[in-house]
Amino acid sequence: MPATPDPRLKAESLTVRTLTGFDETVRVLGSKSYTNRYLAIASLSGQETAIDNALLSDDTVYLARAVEAFGHVTCEIDHAAARILVTPTGEAMRAPAEEIFVGGAGTPLRFLISMAGHAEGTTVITGNSRMQERPMGDLLEALPPLGVDATAVRGNGSPPVRVVGGSFQGGTTSISGAVSSQFTSSLIINALRARTDTEITISDDLVSKPYVEMTLAALKEMGVDVDRDGYRRFTVPAGQKARGGQVTVEPDASGMSYFLAAAALLRSRVVIPGIGRGSHQGDVHLVEALERMGCRSEVTGDSITLTGGPLRGIDIDMEAMPDVVPSLAIAAAYAEGTTRITNIASLRVKECDRIAAVTTELRKMGIDVEEHADAMYITGGTPHGAVIDTYDDHRIAMTFAIGGLRTEGVVIKDPGCVAKSFPTFWETLDTLHPTLESTK
Repeated sequence: MPATPDPRLKAESLTVRTLTGFDETVRVLGSKSYTNRYLAIASLSGQETAIDNALLSDDTVYLARAVEAFGHVTCEIDHAAARILVTPTGEAMRAPAEEIFVGGAGTPLRFLISMAGHAEGTTVITGNSRMQERPMGDLLEALPPLGVDATAVRGNGSPPVRVVGGSFQGGTTSISGAVSSQFTSSLIINALRARTDTEITISDDLVSKPYVEMTLAALKEMGVDVDRDGYRRFTVPAGQKARGGQVTVEPDASGMSYFLAAAALLRSRVVIPGIGRGSHQGDVHLVEALERMGCRSEVTGDSITLTGGPLRGIDIDMEAMPDVVPSLAIAAAYAEGTTRITNIASLRVKECDRIAAVTTELRKMGIDVEEHADAMYITGGTPHGAVIDTYDDHRIAMTFAIGGLRTEGVVIKDPGCVAKSFPTFWETLDTLHPTLESTK
């Protein structure tokens, strides 16, 4: 969170005012995914590490406080500088006396389950009510072959999770990649401190592959090599140490997506500096999807520019970039024809069931949506205003706020949920113009 939080984060609702167009450079915060990865790796490195341009949001702060609870590092958070300084204490990792609570932070929870395998004693990790419904069974089954006893307290494969640690030996394990790639990333990162080589075999198709690429890129930047056989097998040789020093987090491609969608809806122009060609964030490829829908783009080594145009429906497989499906969906609502978004079953187990949520809220706005188990078919039209339920899901709130720039009468309930990943979202939206009124 910023040093002085936006008071609108405490509002019950916000009404978004429409905008005719804009031509702006928009600076988005650092990547949540990279911040979490650098933080987890730094906490295992034994070296002091400064993470600059870090995203300081609910999720990343939960992870910072959780790794501190093991006693082996401190995490100094500087909101003004957007920096996290991770410093070893010289103490061994030990299970905290109190359970670790991570709210709705899915990636931190998955990383922490494996990390607790290095901490002497028994660690209990839990989250909010939605987190206690999310499946962790694949990860829990993959840890015992590596020497870690990890179980669901209620025996249902979901948090709370109990980990008996101090015995992360390494070795060979297999894991399904069908539910979440974060399980694979959790194992790869935490194999860094295993006593022997760790070989991880993916037993089926791996979803959301770009997130594993981000994990490998973060490890490589910090001096750790991972051998791989495509997406079927990953081997982390023992005895490596991540180097400390300084790393810089690139802007968040998921956060960028809302402003790309705004440019698409309003036939406007937006420039996003600091991210460009060569980024491992899969969500940058939303640019290509919007191009197919009728936008124009220019991507350089360090910036992305998108100019909106008349939108048309497309057929697209979004398995590799599920987090920006809502952003694509709001563009589809204003496009001519039908957009068929497929291979998105993983959205059912996010902060909310995002397929159901997007379908429900678009229908409130008068848009025809055909919902499938792993797909949405959205036929564009002329949306009307509506009061949007956000399901305590940051991405639903931000997505429909963008719709409110084009359509009068869009009211966003619980606007504070954006703090999970983009605590300055409403302020950043204000850079297009003062878009928000009637807080209460």
